[in-house]
Amino acid sequence: MKKTVLFSVIATLLCACTGRNAKSQASKDAASDTIVTIDVKYATGYSVRDSANVRLVDVGKHDHFALVHSDSTTVPDGYTKVLIPIHRTICMTSLQLSNFTILNAHDVVKGITGTKNMFNKDILERVNDGRIVKIGMEGNFDTEMVLAANPDVIFISPFKRGGYEPIKESGVTLVPHLGYKELNPLGQAEWIKFVGMFIGKEREAQEIFNGIEQRYNELKIKVQNAIAKSQDTIAIPTVFSGEMHSGTWHAVGGKNYLAQIFRDAGAEYVINDEETAGENLEFERIYSLAAKADYWRILNSFPGDFSYEALRTSEPRNELFEAFRQKKVIYCNMKKQPYYETTPVQPDVLLKDFVAIFHPELIGPDYAPTYYRLLK
Repeated sequence: MKKTVLFSVIATLLCACTGRNAKSQASKDAASDTIVTIDVKYATGYSVRDSANVRLVDVGKHDHFALVHSDSTTVPDGYTKVLIPIHRTICMTSLQLSNFTILNAHDVVKGITGTKNMFNKDILERVNDGRIVKIGMEGNFDTEMVLAANPDVIFISPFKRGGYEPIKESGVTLVPHLGYKELNPLGQAEWIKFVGMFIGKEREAQEIFNGIEQRYNELKIKVQNAIAKSQDTIAIPTVFSGEMHSGTWHAVGGKNYLAQIFRDAGAEYVINDEETAGENLEFERIYSLAAKADYWRILNSFPGDFSYEALRTSEPRNELFEAFRQKKVIYCNMKKQPYYETTPVQPDVLLKDFVAIFHPELIGPDYAPTYYRLLK
């Protein structure tokens, strides 16, 4: 009974507190009264347009939000009113959290799903001292912890297991964050601007993204120009990705954002299908595609130091790949690198790591990779 009463009281308080593809729009920066342009150039999962004192944000096909600075502002039919800047929220994924981290906005984050494999010391300290609560995993939320976070909105990833119905009953606005669907690496990073609009950091988000975009495109063009000028003197290497797990090999699709980074780094990904997320393949199928590939990219959470021997032990047939025999496995260990915490907002860094491997003459011998390096 006490829990039911507590739930009702908190839900009432929350309800009291919360309430198409334009390429360039403007609105007032919550912090400065100056006009900030929101220029959505690469992301396809959201769009922005301004109407009087309302910023209209469409997410996917079904979710529509009206961002306002005054709760008395009238919003169009079909739009959910959100009073900005928000001051409290919950993040469901590392991708979402990366946006808050790069915007120096951990103060806004009051809840996360968990801290397994978490590297960020500031987030861990906030969890330890109670400033951030752990709400459990999607599909198995701790509703009391959700309410204890007292969020203005909750950023969700609709593709996962769900379990949002109890939260919806509290009256908290659920905002889909679709960065994971973006096929362009810069499109995924551009969700920084999306979060920036909600927390009143549009200007910072725009400036940060502009830097990412400039660094990424400058290096991409450098690679393209070098290949074009070289004619046949610079070979375009081939690359494949993944490992065998539980009898199948999960390979990202040919339209996946990682495949695009490979291409922008001057390599050819061996899978050219129209799949985005990829598919589970039998060993024979991946071998037919990648037996002679120059490079093999692996991302895993191996306990200890990963090696060619460990790769052979996990699947003896791995030594049949040319990339294995030539010692050209590109590797990142998620137990040692905060991969999913930071790479969504560092596509330029990922690109440089790969260029340094595929075309080292364009980067130089003194480059220190951040995530990926050749396995020794």
